[in-house]
Amino acid sequence: MTEKVKVVTLGCEKNLVDSEIMSGLIHERGYSLVDDKEEATVIIVNTCGFIDAAKEESVNTILDLADLKETASLKALIVSGCLTQRYKKELMNEMPEIDGIVGTGDFDKINDIIDQALAGRKPILVGNPAFNYEKALPRRMTTPRYTAYVKIAEGCDNACTFCSIPIMRGKFRSRSIESIVAEASQLAAQGVREISLIAQDSTNYGTDLYEGFKLPELLNRVSEVPGIEWVRLHYAYPGFFTDELIETIATNPKVCKYIDMPLQHSEDAILKRMRRPGRQRDARELIAKIRARIPGVALRTSLIVGFPGETEQDFANLCEFVKEMRFDRLGVFTYSKEEDTPASRLPDQVPDDVKEFRATTLMEIQREISRDANGKRIGEELDVLIERYDGRNDVYVGRTQYDAPDVDGEVFVTKCSAGIGELQKVRITHSFEFDLSGEGIA
Repeated sequence: MTEKVKVVTLGCEKNLVDSEIMSGLIHERGYSLVDDKEEATVIIVNTCGFIDAAKEESVNTILDLADLKETASLKALIVSGCLTQRYKKELMNEMPEIDGIVGTGDFDKINDIIDQALAGRKPILVGNPAFNYEKALPRRMTTPRYTAYVKIAEGCDNACTFCSIPIMRGKFRSRSIESIVAEASQLAAQGVREISLIAQDSTNYGTDLYEGFKLPELLNRVSEVPGIEWVRLHYAYPGFFTDELIETIATNPKVCKYIDMPLQHSEDAILKRMRRPGRQRDARELIAKIRARIPGVALRTSLIVGFPGETEQDFANLCEFVKEMRFDRLGVFTYSKEEDTPASRLPDQVPDDVKEFRATTLMEIQREISRDANGKRIGEELDVLIERYDGRNDVYVGRTQYDAPDVDGEVFVTKCSAGIGELQKVRITHSFEFDLSGEGIA
């Protein structure tokens, strides 16, 4: 009997890429990939271990799926990803429901793990986290056919005191430009029109392989791939944001005028304890330079509240910083005390209820900023990538170049003549807190 395999992905888009590669290898082996967990004889849970909430979700998902051994067809439950890379012994010792484990650097051996797990051997393959993305591996897309993520580098060298990514993903290492362009070309041939370039630290791309920062060259090369309409950049570390990169985003028509640049905080004392690059003055100067050179750019950032030692005044200053900077998109996270990280040993840890209150407060500020910014879009004509049809409300739904998949706002479109995965020119007529609506222009 052909085994039926379901892959469950938790966590970030980088994990999603790993899952898609595993799915490609599984399909190539001749196993059947299924969506229904009740039908699966093998389930792989690709876990996230970045913060406590992600770990809890991963553990609960494993336990919930393990019940299918009693109620459905499940024969083997395999766990992969960041949680296994960091806690392989604990998982195997404390969760007998797991039949096999594979780490972040060895997931290309997933078929061997499946075979051994089905044979009852309880395999553990967790070695060096440095996976080699230069290999030409099959990939089964799980995103809509017109959009895909491409990982341009793995790991991180920045050693922020709150972050466990280097523990789970290893040192920073870039893929070659040739391998990335080859993958983008393959995706474009399959109908992909939007490429989102991702890495833990994308602005540092190429420094370990070539002389100097090579992200501008990479953006230009990917945008030259026939069929690609949009190239989107994620996780641009502010310390390495060069003038050449700003110029490339400003002048290349296929590079989305969208910058995802995590700042994490505004206050110098907090940034120093976080071991982040530069200080508030540097962030202000960089933001001003970006906005001056790229009019209309959508600037997204993420901030951490409740970092050890963050005082009421620090938080009040952060709120004023957000009000003044008026970020187009904002993600707010409460600090998570991660073991084996320097920040976990810092004094003056902030109580959980205070962290939650600060996160809620900051997002309320952002709601007003977003509502005002969207209101100014009324009357504009924007290209919208159509993603689905909402039959209940008889509207099409899509995104502009200023909105990343799954995390940002949407545009509700009437009088749409474009198909799913195509661009539609839309005149904006209404605005909401995070979304827009308008009419298609023939």
